Amino acid sequence: MLVGGAIVVTLAFMGAEVYDDVVDEAGLANLDKPALALSEGLRNPWLNSAVTAFTNIGGGVGMPIVGSILTAWLTWAGRTWRPLILVGGAAAASVTATTFGKKLFGRTRPDHTDAVPPYEDSPSFPSGHTLNTTVVIGLVVYLTCLQIHRTVARVSMITAGAIFIIAMGLSRVFLGHHWLTDVIAGWLLGLAWVGIVILAHRLFHVIRHLEHAGPAPTFDHPLLREEPGGDTTAG
Repeated sequence: MLVGGAIVVTLAFMGAEVYDDVVDEAGLANLDKPALALSEGLRNPWLNSAVTAFTNIGGGVGMPIVGSILTAWLTWAGRTWRPLILVGGAAAASVTATTFGKKLFGRTRPDHTDAVPPYEDSPSFPSGHTLNTTVVIGLVVYLTCLQIHRTVARVSMITAGAIFIIAMGLSRVFLGHHWLTDVIAGWLLGLAWVGIVILAHRLFHVIRHLEHAGPAPTFDHPLLREEPGGDTTAG
């Protein structure tokens, strides 16, 4: 728990540092224009269409659909409401924080002349696609790893999830819809939020263990409670 807490604090601190760089137009912010220029040099009609189709997966329509499908599968496979509660609650908080964060910071996106249509006009910092994808996919990977025990399978899941999250962020820069620092902040803040949710989940189980309450309830084994006579019955 201490190690996890330290990682969360570090990620949040790094996210704050990225914001300071953006405000001061220094540090990592110096990479924004070179990254955009590099992306413009790589574009071609076929690649633009492919990246646009991919980035739509992380949008306001695509990610809720993908997240709902993955969460429903995890809920059914694990016979527990845990994925619905963790992923659903974390995603709702993430979207809300992203919306308010964008309005609070009010950063302008790259010019439309440097972007691939369809254009976006909402504030730029942080990248909502990146942050929300990091939260949803990060928790899906975590919950999946809880249900599988083979090391190879777990490493494969983590690798696939990391590649998807990184690719989603880079797609925003490639299309000129976000600055690189918007994406970096989205990664850091998303991972920090994932870390907080995982810590809360682990703390829940630690408390249950200390209270000798048994495992968390599932569909097949609902909540158990101690009766006055000492018998344990299903609730």
